[in-house]
Amino acid sequence: MTQQIWVDGGLKDADGATVSVFDHGLTVGDGVFETLKAVDGIAFAMDRHVARLARSARGLGLPEPDADEVRRACAAVLEANPMPCGRLRVTYTGGVSPLGSDRGHSGPTLVVALGESSPRPDTTAVVTVPWARNEKGALAGLKSTSYAENVVALARAHEHGATEALFANTQGRLCEGTGSNVFVVVDGELLTPPLAAGCLAGITRELVVEWVGAREADLPFEILAEADEIFLTSSLRDVQAVHRVDDRELPGAPGPVTAKAMRVFAERSAADPNP
Repeated sequence: MTQQIWVDGGLKDADGATVSVFDHGLTVGDGVFETLKAVDGIAFAMDRHVARLARSARGLGLPEPDADEVRRACAAVLEANPMPCGRLRVTYTGGVSPLGSDRGHSGPTLVVALGESSPRPDTTAVVTVPWARNEKGALAGLKSTSYAENVVALARAHEHGATEALFANTQGRLCEGTGSNVFVVVDGELLTPPLAAGCLAGITRELVVEWVGAREADLPFEILAEADEIFLTSSLRDVQAVHRVDDRELPGAPGPVTAKAMRVFAERSAADPNP
């Protein structure tokens, strides 16, 4: 069956689903996006993702996307591409523009596509990287398509047998991963960096804070060498324990606090697909 992708206001076969070579998302990374987990044709936390897409667009100075169109596009793509577990990607860019940083006047581009996914293992390995997140940058906290820093850092992780790379910010404080938020357990307390550290306001992060009771705390990057437990959250990872950070092993992962977070998230998300 040919994959169907939403572009230019409707579904198109993958071979015909194209955008202009002058699209600002391609030429300068001027765009925002969302990734949603889809199980049996149902996307998780749709309302929260649509709201964050709008926040990111506003932060980038793009016109706010039509929320109803985004929902229609997602529903159409999910119906046209049935699969048990998928990665639903919504991309919203500055549209056709001059070659340079100035935006054009043709209006934004909206693309929605669905790819196959699979459940992640309960535990994973991560590495730390020497590059910093700029918590005061124009893109801080926005889910921008300008992802080259993440591509480089994730390649470093893969070179070391890990699935994620963790960043400090410019102040040497714990920030986030390339596509995930990070939680640590210290003396039995569940902690995660505040948004002021420069991390993305992750949807799964938000739900874990609400459902499990984590506390935001300004944390030194070195906490990764001391924490009793560490886990990652993201739309496709859900809650995933960390069993190794660089050369440090965390035996017994997932620990008791992480295991509780995994269980609570699984139960609550299964009970309500749009919390």
